[in-house]
Amino acid sequence: MEMWKNIVNYIGCDAEYDEARIVLFGAPYDSTTSFRPGTRFAGREIRNDSYGLEIYSPYQDLELPEDVVYDCGDLELAIGSSEQVLDQIEDTARRILKDDKLPFMIGGEHLVTLGAVRAAAEKYPDMHIIHFDAHTDLREDYLGVKLSHACVIRRCWEILGDGRIHQFGIRSGEKSEFDWARSGHTDFHPFRLDGLEETIQEIGDAPVYFTVDLDVMDPSYFPGTGTPEPGGVDFLTAMEGVTKVCRSVNLIGCDVNELCPPCDPTGASTAVACKIIREMLIAAANREK
Repeated sequence: MEMWKNIVNYIGCDAEYDEARIVLFGAPYDSTTSFRPGTRFAGREIRNDSYGLEIYSPYQDLELPEDVVYDCGDLELAIGSSEQVLDQIEDTARRILKDDKLPFMIGGEHLVTLGAVRAAAEKYPDMHIIHFDAHTDLREDYLGVKLSHACVIRRCWEILGDGRIHQFGIRSGEKSEFDWARSGHTDFHPFRLDGLEETIQEIGDAPVYFTVDLDVMDPSYFPGTGTPEPGGVDFLTAMEGVTKVCRSVNLIGCDVNELCPPCDPTGASTAVACKIIREMLIAAANREK
């Protein structure tokens, strides 16, 4: 039975819900954004822009199978309440997971990850998180608010504990966040994606939730984000990294977030986000065969 009915799908995501193994959904929320808002528009723009892509990836020499991904569109979220929004996302991810499908969420700001992680950890209490980002997101609170995109990984740590969050590309945050991560609370790989292969091998067959903040890329490649941070990885490095994770780990859920279309009226950043998502979907869909 179908959960939702969507009219404009991400290209190639044309499966029916019952036959799909991956369920794509949008979480258009940006109410805790601390700098430039607008990530709530990402899902809509990504779907529209995806029609400029092919379903074939020459990087992987693979196509996105037509019977694997169901796109249910954007959730209708209670924009004024972070708690209620997270509950809605958690309920959505829980239903997808209960049906033994993989939830693939498009944010929105990074706080939306917490709702999906809550549902995933309920089903997979031994899960790990692989986290690509420019920012630590490890604050105890941001201006007194604990449910903030600046605190999302700290809230995830409260669920999983030490040693099960693996952070890559980090190059911005308070000194206390860097010190806290380096003290062993997270597996911390700042600045680049170095050590990703070794981390994947160490995780082994444990369940993995993969969260990608697109500002892991340098703003010269990806300017359309709410909090751009110079010094990031280039597009090809990011694409190779996300593909490696999606095809190599026991992936049980993932998200891509922090595209802010109004911050890049050229559309270049939306095109980058579309291609990152395509490569992730193709890698995950073909790995499950």
